[in-house]
Amino acid sequence: MTQNAMPCTETAGRLLRQAADILRSGGLIVYPTETFFGIGCRYDSEEAISRVFRSKRRLLAMPLPLIVADFEQLDSIAAPSSGLWEDIADLSSRFWPGPLTLILEARRHLSPLLTGGSGNIAVRISPHAVARELAMQVGCPLVSSSANISGQPAVTDAADLSSELVEAVDLVLDLPPRPMGGKASTIVRPLGAGKLELLRAGALEAERLFAAGYYLENMEQMRE
Repeated sequence: MTQNAMPCTETAGRLLRQAADILRSGGLIVYPTETFFGIGCRYDSEEAISRVFRSKRRLLAMPLPLIVADFEQLDSIAAPSSGLWEDIADLSSRFWPGPLTLILEARRHLSPLLTGGSGNIAVRISPHAVARELAMQVGCPLVSSSANISGQPAVTDAADLSSELVEAVDLVLDLPPRPMGGKASTIVRPLGAGKLELLRAGALEAERLFAAGYYLENMEQMRE
């Protein structure tokens, strides 16, 4: 089963609906992504976001990444300058769903817990069918942080989840396809005019961004 394929069983559909209901009501779940299991909640529930930090024992100064289902959800949380939208639209059409995270200016209504006080958000469309379907069913962006106690390894098997973390959430959604592990997403900040600031080299090779006509700042530092 590829990561783009939804598990098509009655049980899988019921579990997805249950997970979406929990998220809509402000709950906290663990769910599969393309790389590791993630912990998440809806982006606009301050209490649920706080629970993510407590569950992971994560420092409040560390921002939380988000996943969206589509470009409309992206527009609800991102407020980049008008000169950046052309590149953002192009990058999203070429590389989403996929392992490319964009750092964008956040809309003012977003909780500072999401941005770590930076005023920016980290966002992608996950290529994992279950993660994207959750964002679609809930109808809003979702927090997507690795489901581990801070400082401990991220996991690709639900059986390896920390018992402390499992007890802290409302549901563990363990549906195929299993996370594949490997490199995390590549992180870039669009600068306009085809320029990107490379903040983390990852699963999306820089060569693919070059081939699409983008110039990557910080590339040499990443190679050192």
